Amino acid sequence: MSASTEAGVVEAVGKELFIGGKWVAAESGKTFPVVDPATGRELCQVADASPADGVAALDAAVAAQADFAKMAPRERGEILRRAYELLMARQDELALLMTLEMGKPLAESKGEIAYAAEFFRWFAEEAVRIDGGYATAPNGSGRFLITKQPVGPTLLITPWNFPMAMGTRKIGPAVAAGCTSVIKPAAQTPLSMLALAGILAEAGLPAGVLNVVTTSDSGGVMEPLIRDGRARKLSFTGSTGVGRKLLEQCADKILRTSMELGGNAPFLVFDDADLDAAIEGAMLAKMRNIGEACTAANRFYVQRGVVEEFSRRLTERMQALPMGRGTEKDVVVGPLIDQNAVDKVTELVKDATDRGAKVLTGGSGVDGPGHFYQATVLTDVPQDARLTHEEIFGPVAPITPFDTEEEAVAKANDTEFGLVSYVYTSDLKRALRVCEALEAGMIGLNQGIVSNPAAPFGGIKQSGLGREGGTVGIEEFLETKYIAVAL
Repeated sequence: MSASTEAGVVEAVGKELFIGGKWVAAESGKTFPVVDPATGRELCQVADASPADGVAALDAAVAAQADFAKMAPRERGEILRRAYELLMARQDELALLMTLEMGKPLAESKGEIAYAAEFFRWFAEEAVRIDGGYATAPNGSGRFLITKQPVGPTLLITPWNFPMAMGTRKIGPAVAAGCTSVIKPAAQTPLSMLALAGILAEAGLPAGVLNVVTTSDSGGVMEPLIRDGRARKLSFTGSTGVGRKLLEQCADKILRTSMELGGNAPFLVFDDADLDAAIEGAMLAKMRNIGEACTAANRFYVQRGVVEEFSRRLTERMQALPMGRGTEKDVVVGPLIDQNAVDKVTELVKDATDRGAKVLTGGSGVDGPGHFYQATVLTDVPQDARLTHEEIFGPVAPITPFDTEEEAVAKANDTEFGLVSYVYTSDLKRALRVCEALEAGMIGLNQGIVSNPAAPFGGIKQSGLGREGGTVGIEEFLETKYIAVAL
């Protein structure tokens, strides 16, 4: 990829705040840098919003809410449909932009653009399926009318690991339901969201319906908006720790909340599993997004009869993965997002090895520019190792043997998280028993990816509240109103 091509896609994106349908500078005039994690070089500077800028964005969302709620559902759906088509038409340049700011290989970035676009296509269709009800009162003296209305202005906070898809997964149902919004992308990856704002404006989204604030001070900008009282919902994707703080803030004004928080996904392989399929699924579940995903397989529990072969084959696959800048041909292992991420993975691996885990491949960072960590496989990982209880968010596969089905389920559930679990077995009865016993909002049964815009995405326990996607995703942005009619 030529330097001029890279510079061109960065140059094409607005670098200011998007408020009320206009690109505006931060009121302080301040900016902050966006850095390529593969090189450590600055890509550009973007506007650094202050709390006053956040309030201006909320003002615009509130001002646009009443008219947007009255827009015909079909018209809202057509805006999303046009945005879907624009995303797909610009898949290559948007993928390059994402790789430059986030680091994932180009092939994965292209996949994310397609995945992100599907949320717009899905919710374009859901916009015209918002339903209600009519019923006779049990005593026959009246009628019940049930209607659903947009919850109102919403606050959306997205993470850096899927900078486009996490935006469309929230914006899609908000627009379909008739809600305006203020969205704050992660400071590490603001460019994809700024590009998306331009695409939605081009698709005909009215001014003020979507407002984008980029900032290096997330808490300082968003907390006043949460406590303002005019926004009526918060949707957040990120860590459980931050989610707890946001829930405390939302309690002040009783905001509706939906949150997709941390994960600690177990990957269970029974001795009757198809090992070819299990290895393929393990590579998908572990190495998608370089392991930087809440759905990433975090703990591999493999039945003792096949643990040696599974470990050997997984090690061979991980050793063969090309590492480098995501723009380079055939690269699979790109950089982690920043040095803090590398340091965290390094600490977790050291803790595991200090407790007796063995390194089969990898096990260290990489000298030189960028934030790289080797694809790593560990075996004999004890249950008290930190990486069995903390989210790794990196290319590390820790393997622990088990003997019985009951032991596997107990170890899998031994976590505060409950986002996703993976199960590989050829025994149908066992599959049903285990899937029902696992404490997770999603299960990948003999498959390594669960994410799909047409399915409800979300977790239980401390992995979050509510669901995104599927037929229920739009409900998070709707209020149910009951009208009692006397006869």
